[in-house]
Amino acid sequence: MDWLTASEALALLGTQPQTLYANVSRGRIKARPDPLDSRRSLYRGDDVRRLAQRTAGRRKQETVAVQAMQWGEPVLPTSISTVRDGRLLYRGEDACCLADQAKLEEVAELLWQAPIQFSALEGPAQGLPGAFLALAEQAGHDVASARSGSAAEASLVLSIIAHHLAGGSVSFPLHIRLSRHWQAPAAADIIRRALVLLADHELNSSTFAARVAVSTGASLWAGTLAALATLRSPRHGLASRHVAALAEDVGSAADPEAALREWLGEGRAVPGVGHPLYPDGDVRCQALLQSFEAPFDYLRFADAATEVTGDAPNIDFALAAMRARFSLPADAGIILFALARSVGWQAHMLEQVASGKQIRPRARYTGP
Repeated sequence: MDWLTASEALALLGTQPQTLYANVSRGRIKARPDPLDSRRSLYRGDDVRRLAQRTAGRRKQETVAVQAMQWGEPVLPTSISTVRDGRLLYRGEDACCLADQAKLEEVAELLWQAPIQFSALEGPAQGLPGAFLALAEQAGHDVASARSGSAAEASLVLSIIAHHLAGGSVSFPLHIRLSRHWQAPAAADIIRRALVLLADHELNSSTFAARVAVSTGASLWAGTLAALATLRSPRHGLASRHVAALAEDVGSAADPEAALREWLGEGRAVPGVGHPLYPDGDVRCQALLQSFEAPFDYLRFADAATEVTGDAPNIDFALAAMRARFSLPADAGIILFALARSVGWQAHMLEQVASGKQIRPRARYTGP
């Protein structure tokens, strides 16, 4: 694999620097820090040449549409969040800066542009299975009476998610409820920071599922159920579990780089590193890792993974390291994701309902 300097990449592409950086931020060209000068970046030659060939002629409309579904051009207007120039912004505010002090409840009010009001619920917290069942029960009610798409409805949805995932009294902030539920008081502020950083992330898979659902007239309950089902998957909310298993294996090996190359030699990808929207490293990961000391095995894994793949650790790595550092439950990663991202899901669904538009793309037929 060859890596090009910015001037070499621009010569092949025949574009301005800002176009090169835009292609990197959209995941079309992979970038990595120059080992000889950390202030500069190198660009993967295969990606640059492929894009140069593609842009040599005018792309067909169908090609643009297909690429838009795979880290390509934006497909939906939103004022909720975006990743731009390596920064995650919530309605224009830097999420990493918000994570220094804000609570998830405050981020919810920012994203919803409306106050949040938690409801006290009875019964024990039953984790993700309980949240699924409660959402399904509500979604099964009369749709006409449930699809108001209001902040009050969103508050009730979040109340049920919080009840089953965090338990505790609604008089306490969510990060305190969750730290007490896990009996991990030392992790309370780290949990708060993680929840803020995970609250929203543009048009990710689970958010897109939620928007599609409510665009048909389904309730916020149904949209959240669709999002939660999408989140509970190895390429999304469960990714940190796979990171933990590999980090503890590779990080404890005598030669972590050799162990990782053996893993790659079996045709498997390395979880926990790289992200198409963050060519210079996942800022959420950096913001979370700076607030605690990751276990030694995890640090060895991260160093080996960066050396072997050229990619920096991402948020899934940070969540796995956080779980190990504070002895949190095995499902802590997806619990944090589900509780935090429920805030973003509600914001996106409220925006979609207000638009009055149905999401119904066309398929590119490839059959006989």
